[in-house]
Amino acid sequence: MEDYIVRATAGNAQVRAFAISSKNIVETAREAHNTSPVMTAALGRLLSAAAMMGAMQKGDADVLTIQIKGGGAGKGLTVTADSHGNVKGYALNPQAMLPPNSKGKLDVGGALAPGFLTVIKDLGLKEPYVGEIMLQSGEIADDLTYYFAVSEQIPSTVGLGVYMNKDNTVSSAGGFIVQLMPFATEEVISKLEENMTKVTSVTAMLEAGKTPEQILETVLEGLDIEFTDTLPTRFYCNCSKDRVAKALFSLSRQDMAEMINDGKDIEVNCHFCSKHYNFTVEELKEIDSIR
Repeated sequence: MEDYIVRATAGNAQVRAFAISSKNIVETAREAHNTSPVMTAALGRLLSAAAMMGAMQKGDADVLTIQIKGGGAGKGLTVTADSHGNVKGYALNPQAMLPPNSKGKLDVGGALAPGFLTVIKDLGLKEPYVGEIMLQSGEIADDLTYYFAVSEQIPSTVGLGVYMNKDNTVSSAGGFIVQLMPFATEEVISKLEENMTKVTSVTAMLEAGKTPEQILETVLEGLDIEFTDTLPTRFYCNCSKDRVAKALFSLSRQDMAEMINDGKDIEVNCHFCSKHYNFTVEELKEIDSIR
């Protein structure tokens, strides 16, 4: 099944909601970065959230970046998403390994916390919007719930999950974001809170085969949900050799001269997708000559 995001409203537009099926996104990231199970779960959760948050953006050229800088073994994550369902990301220490947490689950919080989560929105203005919070648990869903409340003043509930097969491939991945509008009534708020007490875990719903629509039907039960649209989503990196060559322009003349004088081809790797780009000495000389 292809990955996709579904958007919905509920409670006579007092609630807006997003849900995602992201198994292919997370498996693509796992293969690209050879992540350990705990880092697959960590990166997968953030990729899923970023894809949904990217879909909240209005402009065609809007770009969202989420960075986690942590003190745990995983060190941190960076993901980027646009408004068209494209998302990419990487882990700073993709092979970090930790024992299961006290609940027997992958210890994502232990891999990342303590630390900070930063959301950067490039909306085409002179300066991007930047919001930052201290990690509350490192489990990512809790941290983003806190981020929305503190930095954007939007009461929200975020649920994210990644379930791994025994061979460390991704069995299922996805999540939801539910947000209350400023005019939400106490009745709607109470009903949503009641529903959330019945939600055991996102991974349980995903492993039961629930679609994004069915996940939102569970979370928003009794609130007259209305699905507005769906958006295909994928792990996509727009890197290319031309883009990497342009990045080489930022090197100092001294650094470029040293590489040329070394007389060896160089290899440049993309952080986001791990693709390799080779440049010969002649290509380096050409880049240097037109700077």
